[in-house]
Amino acid sequence: MARKIPIVGGMLLSMVINGCNYVDSQALVIGFMALAFFGKGIGALGWAVVSDTSPKEAGGVSGGLFNTFGNLSSITTPIIIGYIFAATGSFNSALVFVGANALVAAIAYLFIVGEIKRVQLKAA
Repeated sequence: MARKIPIVGGMLLSMVINGCNYVDSQALVIGFMALAFFGKGIGALGWAVVSDTSPKEAGGVSGGLFNTFGNLSSITTPIIIGYIFAATGSFNSALVFVGANALVAAIAYLFIVGEIKRVQLKAA
């Protein structure tokens, strides 16, 4: 729970970025974005979870896989946002896409990720 509560809470808080679509005030947009990035910072405990769950014998491989999939999202997200903007001419749907990703992450941590504990490899 010490890992899941901040991750889920942070991801849910980061969804306030969708509020930018509904306000005209620059100050409110900055406020929503600051709150969303604050939530993302709280929820960014990925490396803590990797270090808590990786087998001691495979920490490097676990970290490498974690970085691989994190970087794949770093590659694909700007491309997807570019397609969304090209199709709609607006970043509104792009903000919804980013908020939806946060919701999917929160749901995954709640219902897919089991107990966060160290994986033990069996001796050969």
